[in-house]
Formats: sequence, structure tokens, C-alpha cells
Amino acid sequence: MTRSIDRRRFLQASTALAAVAGAKEAVGAEAGTRQEFYELRVYRTADADKKQRMGAYLERALVPALGRMGLDRIGVFTNIDQPDDHSLYVLIPYPTLDRLAALNPTLLADGEYQAAAREHFAVPKDDPVFSRIQSRLYKAFAGMPVIEMPEQTAQARARMFELRIYESHTEEKAALKVDMFNSGEIQVMRDTGLGPVFYGEALVGEDLPHLAYMLSAADRDAHKAHWQAFGEHPEWNRMKALPKYEDTVSKITNTFLEPTGYSQI
Repeated sequence: MTRSIDRRRFLQASTALAAVAGAKEAVGAEAGTRQEFYELRVYRTADADKKQRMGAYLERALVPALGRMGLDRIGVFTNIDQPDDHSLYVLIPYPTLDRLAALNPTLLADGEYQAAAREHFAVPKDDPVFSRIQSRLYKAFAGMPVIEMPEQTAQARARMFELRIYESHTEEKAALKVDMFNSGEIQVMRDTGLGPVFYGEALVGEDLPHLAYMLSAADRDAHKAHWQAFGEHPEWNRMKALPKYEDTVSKITNTFLEPTGYSQI
């Protein structure tokens, strides 16, 4: 009897989540805005010199080549709080998965890219510029199907970002947290000045299931004030008390970032 009840509840929850997802995707399609995909790369480098060399490759070779492929809004960031973290964080938006699949063959056929990357490719095996590239693939939320550029970026002003990753202990809870964002949490973040840049459901990568999103602000003090306004917002407090959203997040990881001089975000 207990197993039968548990299975019935599971099927009911799964059906409800599928209906929510289908309805929201239909709304996005009617509005003419397709959910894009995001690759979040982290280039792990050992020291400041290799970080600089990695940055030179990104600035002179990869980012311009992506532009020639029609890909834009490329974000390149560094860690603000951990001086020993010499990583470079790269956000690449793709309108479709086909564009992602075509990336490497297109780069190999791009003579301008090959010339600009010659020094990068010539490094010896025993002295690589990066140790590894960590890559995660996300699908944009229906509630925010494309990147929203910060006003500071458009005005070429100083800015900072917070990258947040929410892990969940089951796939169902992860889907419910996405639903919570789509059902109002994104709008509350907009309304309280948190400046969301993107939201993505992880499709491939480490620590699944999880979602990731990025917020923006002029500086840390402004960002802190925006978070306080969010925490006090009546709609957020109503939503977080709803039983269906209980225990949707098991772990939160956040990283504070600043853009490089050649970042497009």
C-alpha cells in the first residue's frame, strides 16, 4: 500500500511538473523568444603569468572567432575574493545546440583564429597554459530565455557579478526550484535591483542536478543592499513559504566575479 501511494504521488508530481514546463515553453514560443543555451567554462591556470597568457588567447583568438561565428555577449571574468584562484570564467551563449556542435570544426577551419592562436597552441606538453577546462552546459529558463545585459555594461561602467549554483538532492526538487524562479522569483530579483544576467538549468556537468544564475551590480555595497531588499520583499516571503518549494535546494555555492577588459558582459 505504501509503495502504491508513493508511486502515485511521484507520478502526480511528475505530471504537474511536465505540465508547468510545457506551458511555460509554449508561452516562450508564442512570444517568439527561444530559450538559448549557455556553456560556462572555467580555465584553470596555475599562476598569474599563465593566467595572463590564457587571457591573451581568449582576447586575441577565441572571443573574436566566436564573433565571426555570430556568437556574442561573451562574458570573461576573474575571481574577486580569492587571489590564489587564477582561473578565467567564460560564459558563451548559443542560440541552438547545433551551434555548439559546430564550434570546434568551425574554429579549426578559421585561418584567422589559427594564426591568432599559434603561440597558444605551441606550448610544450610539460608546461601547459591551463591544467584543465571545466565545462558545464545549461538551458536558459523559460522565465528569462536570453541574457539580460547589465546597465553598467551598456554604459561601460565599473561592475561586479555574483555567480550562484544551487544543487538539489533529487531531480524533482531541482525542477521545482526552476519552477519557483519562473513563477515569480526572477521578477522579484529584477524588481529589487539584483540585476539578473542569466538563469540556466544544468544539462551536462558536475554536481548534477543543479541550476546556475548570475547577478550584477555596480559594486559590493549596492549588491548587498539589493539582496536585503529581496529578502524583505513580500512576494518572495510568500513564495518561500509555499509547501511545494520546501527543500528544493541542498547546497549553494557562490563566486564573486569581475569582468576582464575584453568581456562583452
